[in-house]
Amino acid sequence: MAQISNLKFAPKPMNTKRHLLTLLLLICASPTFAQTSPAAQAARQYRQQHEHEIINEYTRLLSIPNVASDMPNIRRNAALITEMLERRGVKTRLLELPDIPPVVFGEINTPGATRTLIFYAHYDGQPVEPAKWVGGDPFKPTLRSASLEAGGKDIPFPAKGQPFDPEWRLYARSTGDDKAPVITICTALDAMRANNITPQANLKFFFEGEEEAGSPHLPQYAEKYRDLLKADAWLICDGPVDQTRRQQINFGARGVTGLEVTVYGPRRELHSGHYGNWAPNPALMLAKLLSSMKDDDGRVLIKGYYDGIAPLTATEKRALAEAPDNDALLRKELGLGWTEGSGKKLLELINLPSLNIRGFVSSSVGATARNVVPSTATASIDIRLVKGLEQSHAVDLVIAHIRAQGYHVVEAEPDDATRLQYPKIAKVRREGGYNASKTSMDLPIAQAVIAAVESARGKAVKLPTSGGSVPLYIFTDYLQTPCIGVPIANHDNNQHSANENMRLQNLWDGIETMAALLTMK
Repeated sequence: MAQISNLKFAPKPMNTKRHLLTLLLLICASPTFAQTSPAAQAARQYRQQHEHEIINEYTRLLSIPNVASDMPNIRRNAALITEMLERRGVKTRLLELPDIPPVVFGEINTPGATRTLIFYAHYDGQPVEPAKWVGGDPFKPTLRSASLEAGGKDIPFPAKGQPFDPEWRLYARSTGDDKAPVITICTALDAMRANNITPQANLKFFFEGEEEAGSPHLPQYAEKYRDLLKADAWLICDGPVDQTRRQQINFGARGVTGLEVTVYGPRRELHSGHYGNWAPNPALMLAKLLSSMKDDDGRVLIKGYYDGIAPLTATEKRALAEAPDNDALLRKELGLGWTEGSGKKLLELINLPSLNIRGFVSSSVGATARNVVPSTATASIDIRLVKGLEQSHAVDLVIAHIRAQGYHVVEAEPDDATRLQYPKIAKVRREGGYNASKTSMDLPIAQAVIAAVESARGKAVKLPTSGGSVPLYIFTDYLQTPCIGVPIANHDNNQHSANENMRLQNLWDGIETMAALLTMK
Protein backbone atom coordinates (compact mmCIF):
# COMPACT_ATOMS: atom_id res chain seq x y z
CA MET A 1 0.00 0.00 0.00
CA ALA A 2 1.43 3.33 -1.02
CA GLN A 3 2.24 5.75 1.77
CA ILE A 4 2.79 9.46 1.45
CA SER A 5 4.24 12.04 3.78
CA ASN A 6 2.39 13.39 6.78
CA LEU A 7 -0.12 16.19 6.38
CA LYS A 8 1.71 19.53 6.41
CA PHE A 9 0.22 22.83 7.45
CA ALA A 10 2.40 25.81 6.59
CA PRO A 11 1.17 29.26 7.70
CA LYS A 12 0.67 31.88 5.00
CA PRO A 13 -0.02 35.61 5.10
CA MET A 14 -3.61 36.43 6.03
CA ASN A 15 -5.79 39.35 4.97
CA THR A 16 -6.87 40.40 8.47
CA LYS A 17 -9.90 42.50 7.47
CA ARG A 18 -11.23 39.84 5.16
CA HIS A 19 -10.59 37.18 7.78
CA LEU A 20 -12.52 39.09 10.45
CA LEU A 21 -15.42 39.73 8.08
CA THR A 22 -15.56 36.02 7.20
CA LEU A 23 -15.63 35.08 10.86
CA LEU A 24 -18.45 37.54 11.56
CA LEU A 25 -20.54 36.21 8.70
CA LEU A 26 -19.99 32.63 9.77
CA ILE A 27 -20.98 33.37 13.36
CA CYS A 28 -24.13 35.21 12.31
CA ALA A 29 -25.07 32.46 9.87
CA SER A 30 -25.79 29.98 12.66
CA PRO A 31 -29.47 29.96 13.59
CA THR A 32 -28.97 28.65 17.12
CA PHE A 33 -25.56 29.53 18.50
CA ALA A 34 -22.32 31.37 17.88
CA GLN A 35 -19.39 29.12 17.10
CA THR A 36 -16.11 29.71 18.89
CA SER A 37 -14.11 27.04 17.03
CA PRO A 38 -12.12 28.55 14.13
CA ALA A 39 -11.81 25.08 12.62
CA ALA A 40 -15.59 24.56 12.67
CA GLN A 41 -16.12 27.99 11.14
CA ALA A 42 -13.60 27.21 8.41
CA ALA A 43 -15.26 23.83 7.83
CA ARG A 44 -18.64 25.49 7.34
CA GLN A 45 -17.25 27.97 4.84
CA TYR A 46 -15.37 25.23 2.99
CA ARG A 47 -18.42 22.97 2.89
CA GLN A 48 -20.63 25.74 1.51
CA GLN A 49 -18.18 26.16 -1.35
CA HIS A 50 -17.70 22.43 -2.08
CA GLU A 51 -21.02 20.71 -1.43
CA HIS A 52 -21.15 19.06 -4.84
CA GLU A 53 -17.66 17.59 -4.51
CA ILE A 54 -18.49 16.31 -1.01
CA ILE A 55 -21.70 14.61 -2.11
CA ASN A 56 -20.04 13.13 -5.19
CA GLU A 57 -17.33 11.53 -3.07
CA TYR A 58 -19.88 10.36 -0.51
CA THR A 59 -22.11 8.70 -3.12
CA ARG A 60 -19.11 7.02 -4.69
CA LEU A 61 -18.32 5.41 -1.34
CA LEU A 62 -21.97 4.51 -0.69
CA SER A 63 -22.23 2.78 -4.08
CA ILE A 64 -19.91 -0.06 -3.04
CA PRO A 65 -21.71 -2.97 -1.32
CA ASN A 66 -20.30 -3.43 2.18
CA VAL A 67 -21.60 -6.54 3.95
CA ALA A 68 -18.69 -7.90 5.98
CA SER A 69 -18.94 -11.40 4.48
CA ASP A 70 -18.53 -10.03 0.93
CA MET A 71 -14.74 -9.85 0.93
CA PRO A 72 -14.22 -8.61 -2.65
CA ASN A 73 -16.47 -5.58 -2.07
CA ILE A 74 -15.18 -5.05 1.46
CA ARG A 75 -11.71 -4.71 -0.02
CA ARG A 76 -13.04 -2.28 -2.63
CA ASN A 77 -14.35 -0.16 0.24
CA ALA A 78 -11.04 -0.34 2.06
CA ALA A 79 -9.12 0.60 -1.09
CA LEU A 80 -11.31 3.63 -1.74
CA ILE A 81 -11.08 4.86 1.86
CA THR A 82 -7.31 4.43 1.74
CA GLU A 83 -7.23 6.53 -1.41
CA MET A 84 -9.45 9.18 0.22
CA LEU A 85 -7.20 9.48 3.26
CA GLU A 86 -3.99 9.53 1.27
CA ARG A 87 -5.29 12.38 -0.89
CA ARG A 88 -5.59 14.36 2.38
CA GLY A 89 -1.97 13.67 3.26
CA VAL A 90 -2.74 10.96 5.81
CA LYS A 91 -0.11 8.24 6.16
CA THR A 92 -2.27 5.19 5.53
CA ARG A 93 -1.95 1.41 5.70
CA LEU A 94 -4.18 -1.65 5.97
CA LEU A 95 -4.05 -3.64 9.17
CA GLU A 96 -4.52 -7.27 8.18
CA LEU A 97 -5.51 -10.64 9.58
CA PRO A 98 -5.82 -13.66 7.24
CA ASP A 99 -9.14 -13.73 5.36
CA ILE A 100 -10.60 -11.02 7.60
CA PRO A 101 -11.93 -7.58 6.56
CA PRO A 102 -8.97 -5.21 6.91
CA VAL A 103 -8.82 -2.16 9.13
CA VAL A 104 -7.98 1.06 7.33
CA PHE A 105 -5.48 2.82 9.58
CA GLY A 106 -4.15 6.35 9.13
CA GLU A 107 -1.85 8.73 10.99
CA ILE A 108 -1.06 12.42 11.14
CA ASN A 109 1.92 13.12 13.37
CA THR A 110 1.96 16.65 14.79
CA PRO A 111 5.37 17.99 15.90
CA GLY A 112 5.39 18.84 19.60
CA ALA A 113 1.99 17.25 20.29
CA THR A 114 1.50 15.82 23.77
CA ARG A 115 -1.79 14.02 23.08
CA THR A 116 -2.87 11.31 20.63
CA LEU A 117 -6.48 10.83 19.52
CA ILE A 118 -7.86 7.87 17.56
CA PHE A 119 -11.02 8.36 15.49
CA TYR A 120 -13.05 5.17 15.09
CA ALA A 121 -15.69 4.40 12.49
CA HIS A 122 -16.68 1.31 10.52
CA TYR A 123 -17.18 1.00 6.79
CA ASP A 124 -19.18 -2.24 6.72
CA GLY A 125 -22.97 -2.21 6.91
CA GLN A 126 -25.89 -4.38 7.88
CA PRO A 127 -27.08 -7.05 5.42
CA VAL A 128 -29.71 -5.86 2.95
CA GLU A 129 -33.01 -7.13 1.57
CA PRO A 130 -33.31 -5.16 -1.69
CA ALA A 131 -37.03 -5.89 -2.06
CA LYS A 132 -37.72 -3.93 1.12
CA TRP A 133 -35.95 -0.82 -0.17
CA VAL A 134 -37.95 1.76 -2.09
CA GLY A 135 -36.31 1.63 -5.51
CA GLY A 136 -34.95 -1.86 -4.88
CA ASP A 137 -31.22 -1.03 -4.78
CA PRO A 138 -29.62 -0.24 -1.39
CA PHE A 139 -26.35 0.69 -3.07
CA LYS A 140 -27.73 3.20 -5.52
CA PRO A 141 -27.67 6.48 -3.57
CA THR A 142 -30.97 8.28 -4.03
CA LEU A 143 -31.75 11.88 -3.11
CA ARG A 144 -35.21 12.59 -1.70
CA SER A 145 -36.96 15.82 -0.77
CA ALA A 146 -37.65 14.60 2.79
CA SER A 147 -37.86 11.33 4.67
CA LEU A 148 -40.10 8.71 3.07
CA GLU A 149 -42.22 8.75 6.21
CA ALA A 150 -42.81 12.48 5.68
CA GLY A 151 -43.76 11.98 2.03
CA GLY A 152 -40.32 12.59 0.53
CA LYS A 153 -40.06 12.16 -3.25
CA ASP A 154 -37.15 11.18 -5.46
CA ILE A 155 -35.37 14.25 -6.81
CA PRO A 156 -32.39 14.59 -9.15
CA PHE A 157 -29.04 15.59 -7.76
CA PRO A 158 -28.72 19.33 -8.41
CA ALA A 159 -26.46 20.54 -11.17
CA LYS A 160 -23.19 22.10 -10.16
CA GLY A 161 -23.79 25.61 -8.91
CA GLN A 162 -27.28 24.78 -7.66
CA PRO A 163 -27.76 24.50 -3.87
CA PHE A 164 -28.58 21.46 -1.76
CA ASP A 165 -31.50 21.84 0.62
CA PRO A 166 -30.21 20.84 4.08
CA GLU A 167 -33.49 18.99 4.77
CA TRP A 168 -33.04 16.67 1.80
CA ARG A 169 -32.26 13.03 2.61
CA LEU A 170 -29.68 10.81 0.93
CA TYR A 171 -30.80 7.17 0.91
CA ALA A 172 -28.41 4.19 0.72
CA ARG A 173 -27.05 1.51 3.02
CA SER A 174 -24.56 2.94 5.53
CA THR A 175 -25.39 6.58 4.86
CA GLY A 176 -25.68 7.07 8.62
CA ASP A 177 -24.21 3.83 9.94
CA ASP A 178 -21.36 4.34 9.36
CA LYS A 179 -19.79 5.84 6.24
CA ALA A 180 -20.81 9.40 7.13
CA PRO A 181 -17.94 9.84 9.62
CA VAL A 182 -15.42 8.86 6.94
CA ILE A 183 -16.55 11.60 4.56
CA THR A 184 -16.96 14.20 7.32
CA ILE A 185 -13.44 13.56 8.62
CA CYS A 186 -11.99 13.76 5.12
CA THR A 187 -13.87 17.00 4.40
CA ALA A 188 -12.79 18.51 7.73
CA LEU A 189 -9.16 17.74 6.82
CA ASP A 190 -9.72 19.48 3.47
CA ALA A 191 -11.06 22.55 5.23
CA MET A 192 -8.17 22.61 7.68
CA ARG A 193 -5.59 22.40 4.93
CA ALA A 194 -7.35 25.04 2.84
CA ASN A 195 -7.29 27.42 5.82
CA ASN A 196 -3.84 26.51 7.20
CA ILE A 197 -5.31 25.23 10.46
CA THR A 198 -2.93 22.92 12.28
CA PRO A 199 -3.86 19.89 14.41
CA GLN A 200 -2.86 20.21 18.03
CA ALA A 201 -2.66 16.46 18.71
CA ASN A 202 -1.31 13.43 16.94
CA LEU A 203 -4.22 11.94 15.01
CA LYS A 204 -4.95 8.33 14.15
CA PHE A 205 -7.84 6.84 12.21
CA PHE A 206 -9.18 3.31 12.69
CA PHE A 207 -11.90 2.32 10.22
CA GLU A 208 -13.14 -1.23 10.87
CA GLY A 209 -14.68 -3.59 8.30
CA GLU A 210 -16.80 -6.00 10.34
CA GLU A 211 -18.49 -4.04 13.14
CA GLU A 212 -21.95 -4.99 11.91
CA ALA A 213 -20.89 -8.63 12.10
CA GLY A 214 -20.15 -8.18 15.81
CA SER A 215 -16.45 -7.21 15.54
CA PRO A 216 -15.39 -10.82 16.23
CA HIS A 217 -11.75 -10.16 15.34
CA LEU A 218 -11.32 -6.78 16.97
CA PRO A 219 -9.55 -8.34 20.01
CA GLN A 220 -7.02 -9.94 17.65
CA TYR A 221 -6.41 -6.61 15.91
CA ALA A 222 -5.96 -4.93 19.29
CA GLU A 223 -3.43 -7.57 20.36
CA LYS A 224 -1.47 -7.64 17.12
CA TYR A 225 -1.28 -3.86 16.78
CA ARG A 226 -1.30 -2.88 20.46
CA ASP A 227 1.69 -0.50 20.17
CA LEU A 228 0.24 1.17 17.08
CA LEU A 229 -3.07 1.79 18.87
CA LYS A 230 -1.70 3.61 21.90
CA ALA A 231 -3.59 6.86 22.45
CA ASP A 232 -5.05 9.20 25.06
CA ALA A 233 -8.61 8.61 23.85
CA TRP A 234 -10.71 6.86 21.23
CA LEU A 235 -13.40 9.01 19.66
CA ILE A 236 -16.22 6.78 18.43
CA CYS A 237 -17.96 8.38 15.45
CA ASP A 238 -20.92 6.02 15.23
CA GLY A 239 -24.63 6.39 15.94
CA PRO A 240 -27.32 9.11 15.97
CA VAL A 241 -27.53 12.49 17.67
CA ASP A 242 -30.30 13.39 20.11
CA GLN A 243 -33.88 13.35 18.83
CA THR A 244 -33.96 17.15 19.25
CA ARG A 245 -31.10 17.25 16.71
CA ARG A 246 -28.76 18.61 19.36
CA GLN A 247 -25.26 17.16 19.29
CA GLN A 248 -24.87 14.20 21.62
CA ILE A 249 -21.79 12.92 23.45
CA ASN A 250 -21.82 9.37 24.84
CA PHE A 251 -19.45 8.13 27.52
CA GLY A 252 -20.30 4.47 27.27
CA ALA A 253 -22.10 1.82 25.28
CA ARG A 254 -24.18 -1.14 26.25
CA GLY A 255 -22.79 -4.55 25.46
CA VAL A 256 -24.75 -7.10 23.51
CA THR A 257 -25.28 -10.83 23.30
CA GLY A 258 -28.12 -13.09 22.24
CA LEU A 259 -29.59 -16.52 22.01
CA GLU A 260 -32.09 -18.49 19.96
CA VAL A 261 -34.67 -20.69 21.67
CA THR A 262 -36.59 -23.49 19.92
CA VAL A 263 -39.35 -25.51 21.61
CA TYR A 264 -40.88 -28.68 20.25
CA GLY A 265 -44.32 -30.14 19.67
CA PRO A 266 -45.14 -33.12 17.42
CA ARG A 267 -42.46 -34.49 15.12
CA ARG A 268 -44.43 -33.14 12.14
CA GLU A 269 -47.22 -30.59 11.70
CA LEU A 270 -50.66 -32.05 12.49
CA HIS A 271 -54.17 -31.27 11.31
CA SER A 272 -55.59 -28.85 13.90
CA GLY A 273 -59.04 -30.41 13.68
CA HIS A 274 -57.91 -33.98 14.19
CA TYR A 275 -55.22 -33.25 16.81
CA GLY A 276 -56.00 -29.82 18.27
CA ASN A 277 -56.72 -29.89 22.05
CA TRP A 278 -54.48 -32.97 22.28
CA ALA A 279 -51.07 -32.36 20.67
CA PRO A 280 -49.13 -29.61 22.53
CA ASN A 281 -48.73 -26.45 20.46
CA PRO A 282 -45.12 -25.19 20.54
CA ALA A 283 -46.10 -21.69 19.43
CA LEU A 284 -48.28 -21.30 22.51
CA MET A 285 -45.68 -22.97 24.71
CA LEU A 286 -42.99 -20.56 23.55
CA ALA A 287 -45.28 -17.54 23.89
CA LYS A 288 -45.92 -18.51 27.53
CA LEU A 289 -42.23 -19.10 28.15
CA LEU A 290 -41.31 -15.69 26.73
CA SER A 291 -44.06 -13.94 28.65
CA SER A 292 -42.67 -15.40 31.88
CA MET A 293 -39.42 -13.50 31.30
CA LYS A 294 -40.87 -9.96 31.62
CA ASP A 295 -43.76 -8.35 33.45
CA ASP A 296 -46.41 -6.16 31.82
CA ASP A 297 -44.28 -3.06 32.34
CA GLY A 298 -41.18 -4.48 30.71
CA ARG A 299 -39.15 -5.34 33.81
CA VAL A 300 -37.15 -8.55 33.37
CA LEU A 301 -38.34 -11.22 35.82
CA ILE A 302 -35.36 -13.56 35.41
CA LYS A 303 -33.79 -14.21 38.81
CA GLY A 304 -30.57 -12.24 39.38
CA TYR A 305 -30.85 -10.21 36.17
CA TYR A 306 -30.30 -6.85 37.85
CA ASP A 307 -27.91 -8.03 40.57
CA GLY A 308 -24.56 -6.23 40.63
CA ILE A 309 -25.49 -3.47 38.16
CA ALA A 310 -23.06 -0.56 38.57
CA PRO A 311 -24.93 2.51 39.92
CA LEU A 312 -24.81 5.87 38.17
CA THR A 313 -22.40 8.46 39.54
CA ALA A 314 -23.51 11.90 40.68
CA THR A 315 -22.16 13.43 37.45
CA GLU A 316 -24.05 10.90 35.35
CA LYS A 317 -27.29 11.50 37.23
CA ARG A 318 -26.89 15.25 36.72
CA ALA A 319 -26.26 14.77 32.99
CA LEU A 320 -29.44 12.72 32.65
CA ALA A 321 -31.43 15.33 34.55
CA GLU A 322 -30.16 18.03 32.17
CA ALA A 323 -30.85 16.01 29.00
CA PRO A 324 -33.97 16.78 26.95
CA ASP A 325 -37.12 14.77 27.68
CA ASN A 326 -38.03 13.53 24.20
CA ASP A 327 -40.42 10.77 25.23
CA ALA A 328 -43.67 12.53 24.25
CA LEU A 329 -42.17 13.51 20.91
CA LEU A 330 -41.03 9.96 20.25
CA ARG A 331 -44.37 8.42 21.24
CA LYS A 332 -46.09 10.64 18.70
CA GLU A 333 -43.49 9.96 16.00
CA LEU A 334 -43.68 6.20 16.55
CA GLY A 335 -47.43 5.93 17.18
CA LEU A 336 -47.05 4.51 20.68
CA GLY A 337 -49.99 4.74 23.07
CA TRP A 338 -47.84 3.59 26.00
CA THR A 339 -44.25 2.76 26.88
CA GLU A 340 -42.60 0.40 29.31
CA GLY A 341 -40.65 1.38 32.39
CA SER A 342 -43.20 2.50 35.00
CA GLY A 343 -43.02 6.08 33.83
CA LYS A 344 -39.23 6.28 33.63
CA LYS A 345 -37.70 8.18 30.70
CA LEU A 346 -36.03 6.44 27.78
CA LEU A 347 -32.66 7.91 28.78
CA GLU A 348 -32.97 6.38 32.24
CA LEU A 349 -33.99 2.98 30.92
CA ILE A 350 -31.06 2.56 28.53
CA ASN A 351 -28.83 2.50 31.60
CA LEU A 352 -30.41 -0.84 32.53
CA PRO A 353 -29.96 -4.21 30.81
CA SER A 354 -32.70 -5.19 28.39
CA LEU A 355 -34.13 -8.42 27.02
CA ASN A 356 -35.71 -8.07 23.58
CA ILE A 357 -37.64 -10.56 21.45
CA ARG A 358 -36.35 -9.67 18.01
CA GLY A 359 -38.22 -12.36 16.12
CA PHE A 360 -40.65 -15.28 16.48
CA VAL A 361 -41.29 -18.01 13.92
CA SER A 362 -43.76 -20.90 13.95
CA SER A 363 -45.42 -22.38 10.89
CA SER A 364 -47.10 -19.75 8.66
CA VAL A 365 -49.36 -16.69 8.66
CA GLY A 366 -51.19 -14.61 6.08
CA ALA A 367 -51.90 -16.14 2.69
CA THR A 368 -49.84 -19.26 3.50
CA ALA A 369 -51.48 -19.94 6.89
CA ARG A 370 -52.68 -23.54 7.27
CA ASN A 371 -54.91 -25.24 9.85
CA VAL A 372 -52.13 -27.09 11.64
CA VAL A 373 -50.58 -27.63 15.02
CA PRO A 374 -46.96 -26.47 14.39
CA SER A 375 -44.08 -28.82 15.05
CA THR A 376 -41.65 -26.18 16.40
CA ALA A 377 -41.48 -22.57 17.44
CA THR A 378 -38.33 -20.45 17.56
CA ALA A 379 -37.62 -17.08 19.13
CA SER A 380 -34.53 -14.92 18.65
CA ILE A 381 -33.53 -12.85 21.69
CA ASP A 382 -31.03 -10.05 22.06
CA ILE A 383 -29.73 -8.85 25.41
CA ARG A 384 -28.29 -5.37 25.93
CA LEU A 385 -25.75 -5.34 28.74
CA VAL A 386 -24.58 -2.68 31.19
CA LYS A 387 -21.61 -2.60 33.55
CA GLY A 388 -22.11 -5.31 36.13
CA LEU A 389 -23.83 -7.85 33.83
CA GLU A 390 -21.36 -9.89 31.80
CA GLN A 391 -22.44 -11.47 28.52
CA SER A 392 -22.06 -15.18 29.29
CA HIS A 393 -23.59 -14.75 32.74
CA ALA A 394 -26.65 -13.04 31.23
CA VAL A 395 -27.28 -16.02 28.94
CA ASP A 396 -26.70 -18.41 31.84
CA LEU A 397 -29.45 -16.60 33.77
CA VAL A 398 -31.89 -16.94 30.87
CA ILE A 399 -31.14 -20.65 30.51
CA ALA A 400 -31.61 -21.16 34.24
CA HIS A 401 -34.99 -19.43 33.94
CA ILE A 402 -36.01 -21.72 31.06
CA ARG A 403 -35.14 -24.75 33.18
CA ALA A 404 -37.12 -23.32 36.08
CA GLN A 405 -40.19 -23.29 33.81
CA GLY A 406 -39.93 -27.08 33.47
CA TYR A 407 -37.91 -27.33 30.25
CA HIS A 408 -35.13 -29.77 29.52
CA VAL A 409 -32.48 -27.66 27.76
CA VAL A 410 -30.42 -29.11 24.91
CA GLU A 411 -27.84 -27.63 22.55
CA ALA A 412 -28.59 -29.83 19.53
CA GLU A 413 -31.68 -31.20 17.83
CA PRO A 414 -33.32 -33.67 20.24
CA ASP A 415 -33.42 -37.32 19.21
CA ASP A 416 -36.45 -39.62 19.58
CA ALA A 417 -35.40 -40.90 22.99
CA THR A 418 -35.07 -37.35 24.34
CA ARG A 419 -38.44 -36.33 22.89
CA LEU A 420 -40.19 -39.23 24.58
CA GLN A 421 -38.40 -38.77 27.92
CA TYR A 422 -39.03 -35.04 28.49
CA PRO A 423 -42.46 -33.34 28.20
CA LYS A 424 -40.96 -29.94 27.44
CA ILE A 425 -37.72 -29.48 25.51
CA ALA A 426 -35.96 -26.23 24.59
CA LYS A 427 -32.95 -26.06 22.33
CA VAL A 428 -30.81 -23.00 23.12
CA ARG A 429 -28.19 -21.68 20.73
CA ARG A 430 -25.86 -19.11 22.27
CA GLU A 431 -24.51 -16.19 20.26
CA GLY A 432 -21.32 -14.22 20.69
CA GLY A 433 -21.18 -10.65 21.86
CA TYR A 434 -19.27 -8.31 24.12
CA ASN A 435 -19.58 -6.54 27.42
CA ALA A 436 -20.61 -2.99 28.21
CA SER A 437 -18.06 -0.21 28.52
CA LYS A 438 -18.00 3.15 30.23
CA THR A 439 -15.67 6.16 30.55
CA SER A 440 -15.88 8.63 33.41
CA MET A 441 -17.41 11.95 32.42
CA ASP A 442 -15.12 13.63 34.97
CA LEU A 443 -11.81 12.76 33.27
CA PRO A 444 -9.79 15.71 31.89
CA ILE A 445 -9.90 14.18 28.40
CA ALA A 446 -13.68 13.88 28.67
CA GLN A 447 -13.96 17.54 29.60
CA ALA A 448 -11.68 18.46 26.70
CA VAL A 449 -13.88 16.59 24.23
CA ILE A 450 -16.99 18.26 25.64
CA ALA A 451 -15.36 21.69 25.25
CA ALA A 452 -14.31 20.96 21.66
CA VAL A 453 -17.72 19.64 20.59
CA GLU A 454 -19.63 22.47 22.25
CA SER A 455 -17.34 25.04 20.63
CA ALA A 456 -18.70 23.83 17.30
CA ARG A 457 -22.22 22.67 18.06
CA GLY A 458 -23.38 24.54 21.14
CA LYS A 459 -24.69 22.89 24.31
CA ALA A 460 -24.46 19.12 23.86
CA VAL A 461 -26.58 16.33 25.30
CA LYS A 462 -24.23 14.27 27.47
CA LEU A 463 -25.20 10.68 28.23
CA PRO A 464 -23.52 8.11 30.51
CA THR A 465 -24.19 5.43 27.90
CA SER A 466 -25.76 5.04 24.49
CA GLY A 467 -28.62 2.67 23.89
CA GLY A 468 -26.85 0.90 21.05
CA SER A 469 -23.86 -1.40 21.34
CA VAL A 470 -20.32 -0.80 20.14
CA PRO A 471 -17.39 -3.02 21.21
CA LEU A 472 -15.77 -0.27 23.25
CA TYR A 473 -14.66 -2.73 25.92
CA ILE A 474 -11.72 -3.63 23.67
CA PHE A 475 -10.46 -0.08 24.00
CA THR A 476 -11.45 0.71 27.60
CA ASP A 477 -10.79 -2.65 29.25
CA TYR A 478 -8.16 -4.27 27.04
CA LEU A 479 -6.19 -1.25 25.78
CA GLN A 480 -6.99 0.75 28.94
CA THR A 481 -7.92 3.87 26.96
CA PRO A 482 -10.94 6.17 27.49
CA CYS A 483 -13.63 6.01 24.81
CA ILE A 484 -16.06 8.81 24.03
CA GLY A 485 -18.81 8.65 21.43
CA VAL A 486 -19.50 11.63 19.17
CA PRO A 487 -22.25 10.52 16.75
CA ILE A 488 -23.50 12.61 13.83
CA ALA A 489 -26.40 10.76 12.10
CA ASN A 490 -30.03 11.88 12.35
CA HIS A 491 -32.04 9.88 14.88
CA ASP A 492 -34.57 8.80 12.23
CA ASN A 493 -32.01 7.40 9.79
CA ASN A 494 -33.57 3.89 9.74
CA GLN A 495 -30.38 2.45 11.18
CA HIS A 496 -30.10 -1.30 10.52
CA SER A 497 -33.35 -1.26 8.52
CA ALA A 498 -34.37 -0.79 4.92
CA ASN A 499 -34.29 2.75 3.52
CA GLU A 500 -31.39 3.94 5.66
CA ASN A 501 -30.79 7.64 5.10
CA MET A 502 -28.81 10.71 6.08
CA ARG A 503 -30.29 14.17 6.50
CA LEU A 504 -27.92 16.54 4.73
CA GLN A 505 -27.84 19.06 7.58
CA ASN A 506 -26.57 16.28 9.85
CA LEU A 507 -23.79 15.65 7.36
CA TRP A 508 -22.92 19.35 7.26
CA ASP A 509 -23.00 19.58 11.06
CA GLY A 510 -20.80 16.48 11.27
CA ILE A 511 -18.10 18.13 9.19
CA GLU A 512 -17.94 21.01 11.67
CA THR A 513 -17.95 18.66 14.66
CA MET A 514 -15.07 16.64 13.24
CA ALA A 515 -13.10 19.78 12.45
CA ALA A 516 -13.39 20.88 16.07
CA LEU A 517 -12.28 17.46 17.32
CA LEU A 518 -9.41 17.20 14.85
CA THR A 519 -8.01 20.47 16.21
CA MET A 520 -8.77 20.07 19.93
CA LYS A 521 -5.91 20.76 22.31
